[in-house]
Order: sequence, then structure tokens, then C-alpha cells
Amino acid sequence: MKHILIIGNGVSGITAARHIRKLSQHKITVISAESDYFFSRTALMYVFMGHMKFENTQPYENWFWKKNNIDLLNGYVSSVDAANNKVLLSDGTEITYDDLIIATGSKPNKFGWPGQDLKGVQGMYSKQDLEKLEENSKNCKRAVIVGGGLIGIEMAEMLHSRNIPVTFLVRESSFWNGVLPGEESAMINKEILENHIDLRLETNLVEILSDENGHAKAIVTDKGETIECSVVGLTAGVSPNIDFLKNSAVELGRGILVDRLLQTNIKNIYAIGDCAQQHEGIGQRRPIEAVWYTGRMMGETVARTICGTPQEYNPGHWFNSAKFIDLEYQTYGWVWAQPKENENRFYWEHASGKKCIHINYDKNTHEFIGINTFGIRLRHERFDTWLNNKATVEEVLLHLKDANFDPEFFASHEEEILEKFNSENNTQLKVKAKSWKRIFLKA
Repeated sequence: MKHILIIGNGVSGITAARHIRKLSQHKITVISAESDYFFSRTALMYVFMGHMKFENTQPYENWFWKKNNIDLLNGYVSSVDAANNKVLLSDGTEITYDDLIIATGSKPNKFGWPGQDLKGVQGMYSKQDLEKLEENSKNCKRAVIVGGGLIGIEMAEMLHSRNIPVTFLVRESSFWNGVLPGEESAMINKEILENHIDLRLETNLVEILSDENGHAKAIVTDKGETIECSVVGLTAGVSPNIDFLKNSAVELGRGILVDRLLQTNIKNIYAIGDCAQQHEGIGQRRPIEAVWYTGRMMGETVARTICGTPQEYNPGHWFNSAKFIDLEYQTYGWVWAQPKENENRFYWEHASGKKCIHINYDKNTHEFIGINTFGIRLRHERFDTWLNNKATVEEVLLHLKDANFDPEFFASHEEEILEKFNSENNTQLKVKAKSWKRIFLKA
């Protein structure tokens, strides 16, 4: 029986622990300095907004871990001694292992801004960040958020929910336009402004000013403007949390370099989740993926390998979802900010300006490549099948209703979507209202 030591109790580490237990009787120890028990990180914003209590973010009862013989240790790992198969904790404790899984996640980026370590300045990633924000937001008359990603807009929504005025600094010319096409990016800009959040595009932070007590009192932008605030949210992306490994024998890039078995250069050390970096991206995916579901998949994969059935990590087709205040977003396959040379786009937007679909397909073969959708919920498994089968854009549009996951009495827009596609492409796609059988006539 081996001792499996896991550093990190996020979704990656805990998924690995659970699946190792299902497959074996190995001794399992999970170390984390963030929280005693696993919780859903994506739910932290809803705790702050009063939609749930912190204990509601914990999917397992506290007795679950003892019952399943998984030891939990609250501690901070300061270094890894790979040659002697042990880790050193910050309190001086040494723990030996047979196999080590590193699942330490990410940390918020800091770019050396003057004043970035003042009181009232923070990221929004961990349970400790949530606790800091509870304290920092008391009596706050204005907050400034720096960075136009998913965490930034979540933090803006959190503060806005408590009627705290928010100024949102985004260095790009439109929100998330490095990821989304212009139409979707513009829709999010509008949503932010309609919620009375002060969106400043093409604006960078220069410095954070301190009051006499070492607390943030204002920020200065590259436009020469000073904005008074007592909370500054630094949300300009995240980086792998790997500083404790810099003097170890574990090979590092931006993250911990791993092969398709999620194994590092050291045979009995693995890395999973946000901190892991593939030597080369899988397909069109990035080498580092800070996404909840890929972390879970890595945890399942490494568990099988450690328990004697080696399995390569294969995340399948790209998909993701997010919420931009009241706009729900889903993506399946690939829809780049700018189309590639062989790609065509089809875009439909509802008159409300709150719903859209954006389909990417090959201009020669008409093979479906990907879809973005706002305000319309679609079924993952349906798009997975279409991508596997290399379906055409026409087939996807004709059967789009089959993928609709909205509640029964929500308005349906498939016929309107087809009409727009027909008018733009000189086609005559028709769908029978009840059977939704395909009829495809070339114009």
C-alpha cells in the first residue's frame, strides 16, 4: 500500500483523492492551507452576494473524509525534496510520500504597481480573499477593479450587489475582445454599463495611492486621472501557484511541466489543474487551462494512472460557460476573436440585445467548428456529437432546437435564426414545427 500525498484541496486534488479511494486502499493525505474542507470556488461570489452560505459551497459533509479514510491536513508546503520523497511544511514538519500530486491552483497576477500591497488591495480567488473583501468593503464609498477578465466582472458584480459604486478599468478597447468576437464583446460592454458600473476601456492602472494608515485611498490611471476608492481589486489574470517549487528538481515553465499522463520529469510526481502545463497544447487548447472541468478531468485521469491503469489526459472538445452579470454565456468548439482564413461566421442577435448565437464553420466544406451563445442555454452532449461527427453548419442549424436546454415555456428563436441564415447564404433551410426533420434545398 502506497502513501499518496496531494497538495491542494481544490476540485483537481479532491477529485484525484476520491477516485484513488474508489480504485484502491492506498493511504491518502491532502494538504491545504486555504480551508479545512473542499468547497466550490466558483460559488464564492454568491456567498458574498447573500445567495448562499459558505457551508452550502461544500458538496460533502465533514464526516465524508474520515468515512472514506482520506486524511486532511491544514498546512502550507514550503518546499519539495524530490530526491528523498518528502515535503517540508512552513512549521518545519516533514511528510514523506510514495507518489506526490501537486494541485496548487493559481494565484492572482501582480505587475509591480506602486501600492499593490497596501491594505484594501486584493485579488478574488481564495476563501481568504472572500474574507478580506467582507472586511474591506465595509463603509466603502467606491471600489476600483483592475483587469477585464472573468474574475474582474464577477468582483464588479459582487460589489455592485451591495450598492458600492464600481469603476472597472479594462486595458483593451472592448471587454474580453481577445477571446470573444466583437459582437459578443460589445454586448457585454452594454450589460456592464446598463448596470451602472463605470467601465473605462483602454485604461491602465499606474499606481495606487496610500493614506496615512497604509490603506488605499485612490488610484491613478494612465489617462492622468485620480479616482478615490478604498477597495482595489486586482483581477488582471492568474498564474500557476508554483513559487514553492522554484528550488526543487521539478521542471517548470510558466507552470509545472507534465506529459499526457500528467507526470512531471520526476517519475512519482504529478501535477494537475491550474498549476499544470502541457509541454504542447492538446489540439487547439492552451498548455495551461485554468478551468474547473479540466481540473476535475485531470484528477480522474491521474487517479487511474497512480492506481495501475495508466491513462492519457484527453479533455475532448473545448467547451466553457460563464455569466456576465445577467448574460449567460456558453461556448462549444472554437469561435476565435477573429476568424481564420478558412472560416466563415454566422451571427444572429435578438432584437432585445440580450441573446445571440455566433457560429463558426469551414467556408469550403461547411463543417461546423464552434458556437458561442448568449442568453440561450444549449445541451453540451448535442454539440459534442456534432463536433465528433463533423456535422455541417446546415445540419446544426436545422436541428438547433434539439440542443435547446431552456425551460419549456421560454421563447424559441430557431425559425428566426434559420431565416437570417437563409437570407445571408441564399439557401432554403426549412424545419417542420413538430418533427424538426431536416429539409435542405439548394437555392
